[in-house]
Amino acid sequence: MINGYYELLGLDETATDEELQERYEQLREKYKEERWQDGAAGNEAAKMLTKIEVAYKEIVAFRKENKDRKEGGNAFEEIAALLKQDKVSEAQARLDEFNERGAEWHYLQAVVFFKNNWTNDRKNQLEIAMQIDPENTKYREAYGKLNARANAQQQAAQNPYTGQGQTQNNDQGENYRPEEQMGGNACSDCVSCCYTYLCVDCLFSLCCGCR
Repeated sequence: MINGYYELLGLDETATDEELQERYEQLREKYKEERWQDGAAGNEAAKMLTKIEVAYKEIVAFRKENKDRKEGGNAFEEIAALLKQDKVSEAQARLDEFNERGAEWHYLQAVVFFKNNWTNDRKNQLEIAMQIDPENTKYREAYGKLNARANAQQQAAQNPYTGQGQTQNNDQGENYRPEEQMGGNACSDCVSCCYTYLCVDCLFSLCCGCR
C-alpha cells in the first residue's frame, strides 16, 4: 500500500523528507488550480487533490512510526542493559520517559517489577505485552515461568513439610528439615537435655561421696 502512495506522488522510498514535502506542495498547487476546470477535467483534478493529500499524510505517518520504532528499540536495549546491571531505578526512570508504550515497554516494566519482587504487577504487565504482541515467544515464556513459579510457591504453602524425618529441598539447603524448623524435634531435644543434666548430677554426687 505504501508503495502505491509513493508512485502517486512520483517518488520512491529513497526520497528525503524535504523531497517528499516539495513534491507534495507542487502537486497540490497543480490540482488546486485544475479542479476549477469545467467538466470531467475539473472533477478528476479534485479527486487527485484528495488522493495526494491522503498519500502524503500516510507516508509521513509511516516514516514517523518507523523512526519512533528505531529510536525506541535503541532505548529499550539500553534499558535492558541497565536491568542486567541491577540499576533498577535508572531503568524505571528511562521507562517513565516514554509517551507511547508498546509491548516491549510493558515487558521491560515487568522485569523492573520482578526485580522489586512485585509479582502481581509483573504478571499484569506481561499480560498487556502479550495482548499487544501475542506471537512474541519471549513474552509467553516469561509468563509461563512466572505462573510455574507461582504454582510451586502455592503448593509449598499448602504442603509446608513432606513428612517426619524426610528432607526437603528449598532455599535453606538440601538437608533442610521442615519438622525441625517448626519445632517438631523439641521432645527429643528435651529428653537429651534432661539426660545430660541427670548424668552430671550423679557424677557430682559421686564425687562428693568420695570425699
